[in-house]
Amino acid sequence: MYNFIVVLILIVCVLLAIVVLVQNSKGGGLAANFSAPNQIMGVRKTTDFLEKTTWTLAIVLVVLSILATALIRTQRPASQEALQTEVAVDNAMTIPAATIPAAEAPVAEAPVAE
Repeated sequence: MYNFIVVLILIVCVLLAIVVLVQNSKGGGLAANFSAPNQIMGVRKTTDFLEKTTWTLAIVLVVLSILATALIRTQRPASQEALQTEVAVDNAMTIPAATIPAAEAPVAEAPVAE
């Protein structure tokens, strides 16, 4: 479910970016191309449509983001005994450097002087 919400968020982000880029900050943009007053969808209606679409996509993005945050699976804190057992196992698996025999320890080679 979480992955589905993330995909929806990405789709909404792309659509929102497209709608914002279509708009012009001074009221032009896509609406400037429709200047005939007797068209079905005139300048003002196109601007209103783009503004409503922007607000709707922004609200959908916020709601989906909150929903995605609520759906993130959180790991429950482990009990004290489980933590102590895990630490003991980790400590048993590590080998301290002092227990490595000298014959197996890496030796740095001295430079040869000529």
